[in-house]
Amino acid sequence: MKYRTIGTAPATRREVSVLALGAMLFGSRTDEETSFAVLDRYVEAGGNFIDTSDNYAFWEDGGQGGQSEELLGRWRRSRGIGDEIVIATKLGARPLAPGTSYVDNAEGLSAKVIRESAERSRERLGVAKLDLLYAHIEDHGVPLQETVEGFAELVAEGTVGLLGVSNHAVWRVERARALAAAAGLPAYEVLQYAHSHLRPRTDVPDSLFPDGSLGHAGADLLSYLRAEPALTLVAYSPLLKGAYTHPDRLPADFDHPGTPPRLKVLAEVAKETGTTVNQVVLAWQLGSDLPIVPLAGVSSVAQLEENLAAVDLELTGEQRARLDGAGAVTPGA
Repeated sequence: MKYRTIGTAPATRREVSVLALGAMLFGSRTDEETSFAVLDRYVEAGGNFIDTSDNYAFWEDGGQGGQSEELLGRWRRSRGIGDEIVIATKLGARPLAPGTSYVDNAEGLSAKVIRESAERSRERLGVAKLDLLYAHIEDHGVPLQETVEGFAELVAEGTVGLLGVSNHAVWRVERARALAAAAGLPAYEVLQYAHSHLRPRTDVPDSLFPDGSLGHAGADLLSYLRAEPALTLVAYSPLLKGAYTHPDRLPADFDHPGTPPRLKVLAEVAKETGTTVNQVVLAWQLGSDLPIVPLAGVSSVAQLEENLAAVDLELTGEQRARLDGAGAVTPGA
């Protein structure tokens, strides 16, 4: 395994494995025995960066979530896991009542919710301190100043370490960071967005993003990372939920002229390296000049083994250039 540092302050920064493990479906669709086996193998391989949320996985049973955090808590206790394993969780998108969702009835990001939801997450996980806590989705009903101060209070109290943000417009991330800086408060340092080798259309509206997706790492977010080298991107859904090996799973927003040439070069590089397309995608992210940590969920140890092998896959400069440039349109063409 290889490692990188997330965060900047000596008291809160952490060394994490370059490949993060998503636990979204652990304790729900993925049963406890399989979940424990995956977690055990991940740690055995040197992995120490696990991702969950307080709302995972409410859609599986129409409830409010919490199954993933609860399973991770049971696993920690049964294995004697301490703070050597970094567990990141999120709040803000937990449904307030069974049968609702984050679109119509989210808990939000008020100071009260931040404190109460973080406490519930600590109880479910069985930890005294949340290593990394994200604001999961935007809350337009609460002033950013309140959210910034709410998270900062928990850091000051020592019950939260690093702060992160997910699925927010980049301008709101920057504004929140500016508010924190002006007040001398801790700010978001880890950004979690969907990111993969295939690039989706981001102008397609949905129920959560009426102006087009804010959940993907587009050009604005990637350029923000270049300008702010202390930030880290945790890239969720890097393997597009199996779509690279099951093309029928590819979402409609990837159906555009740029997709075929990028799939073509992925297949070529996989053949040249004797690896799988999934491994090439992960290696492409791992070797990026941007600070990217792929966050991949799995439902079996076999899938995990495939992902782990990508950590040692070194792409050549020529291969990376082909992957980066695939699907680009030449100006004037």
